[in-house]
Order: sequence, then C-alpha cells, then structure tokens
Amino acid sequence: MRISYNPLWKILIDKGMNKRQLREKSGISTASMAKLGKGENITTDVLLRICEALDCNINQIMESVPDSNSMKNKETMDDGCRAAGSR
Repeated sequence: MRISYNPLWKILIDKGMNKRQLREKSGISTASMAKLGKGENITTDVLLRICEALDCNINQIMESVPDSNSMKNKETMDDGCRAAGSR
C-alpha cells in the first residue's frame, strides 16, 4: 500500500486554488509541496497545516492505494494458487 494525495489535488481544483496558493496559505515549504507532488511521505504536521488551510479533515486530502509491487505480488500468488489447484 502507498499514500495518494489525489484527493488533495481535487480539493484544490474545487476551490480554484493552485499549489503556490496552498503553500502560501498553509505555510508549508516548497520541499514539502514537491514531496506531495511526487507522492512521497511527509510529516503529519504538514498534513494538518494543509487541512487547517483548506478547512478539511486529513482523510479528505489523502487515501491509501495498492502499489504496483503489491499488485504484482498478488498476481504471482494468485497464479501460484491456480497452478497448485490444477494438479
């Protein structure tokens, strides 16, 4: 599993804000904004500052999604189960 910030970008669109405006309103650094854009881990302090600036809850700006490695591992396990069942 990994974290996706896609809900955050949707909120920005709905509010007519861009990333620079969010950064200025929340007081987060350009480095934190870059990490968000890349889907990297950031501190909960940064997430809470964004929530305060957007007047929302943390579950509204992020979501957990399966990563590609998890999907590949699941497919490999599923293939192994099917092969074992066909014996």
